[in-house]
Amino acid sequence: MGDVLGRKQRIKNDDWIQALAKIDKLVPKKELDWLAEKTIKEIRKKTRGKRAAYAWSGGKDSLVLGELCRQAGISPCVLVICNLEYKAFIEWVDIHKPQELSIINTGQDMEWLAAHPHMLFPQDSKHAAQWFHIVQHRGQAKYYKEKQLDMMLLGRRRADGNYVGKGDNIYTNKQGVARYSPLSEWTHEQILGFIHYYDLAVPPIYGWKNGYLCGTHPWPARQWTGSVENAWSEIYEIDRYIVYEAAGHIQSAEDFLDKMK
Repeated sequence: MGDVLGRKQRIKNDDWIQALAKIDKLVPKKELDWLAEKTIKEIRKKTRGKRAAYAWSGGKDSLVLGELCRQAGISPCVLVICNLEYKAFIEWVDIHKPQELSIINTGQDMEWLAAHPHMLFPQDSKHAAQWFHIVQHRGQAKYYKEKQLDMMLLGRRRADGNYVGKGDNIYTNKQGVARYSPLSEWTHEQILGFIHYYDLAVPPIYGWKNGYLCGTHPWPARQWTGSVENAWSEIYEIDRYIVYEAAGHIQSAEDFLDKMK
């Protein structure tokens, strides 16, 4: 298999698009089918006798994870959102969500964002990671407890720089949530290849500016903007009504709209 993308943090958005355009040359379907079957067998083995579910974000990794889990016989899953999601993404979810998807809303809204200005358009990895902790991690932990799970499957991969545990790709955090990452060794190209060959629907985010770098996320968690003004410009291009609403709560949004006049 061809591996041309490398570590996610060093990849440009156009590199993802170019790789997808020639994915059949980079990842032969026969080899990918073998990898998929191998991963499905591993999922069945490690979840046997356990109450397991998977985390589904609508992002490319979770789409692959979801299909593999479906084939492995695992259907319960959870999507964690807040009140600061793109309308187009939520509409896409409503159409394409897995049949047994539970949705947990952690409640962050415009008032919350105005009271936590450091969370708007994070320019460093520390603040970007906080979004995952306050939304995804909290929501997943709530779902895990409510469903009395033994294991939560995630789409985390080492190629993204994510921690996936040690030898067995399973780790348990301080809250007692056991997380298993069956895609840990998959490359970016293999993820794109699976989406291509299995014709999985992807959310509109990947057609937006820096969509492959940003992934699925609440709109104020948008990264790679360079400045707050650039961020509002990108948001305005995606959904201008977000900026109009934000202007009633956040000064930088109001300033951006004033410059647009």
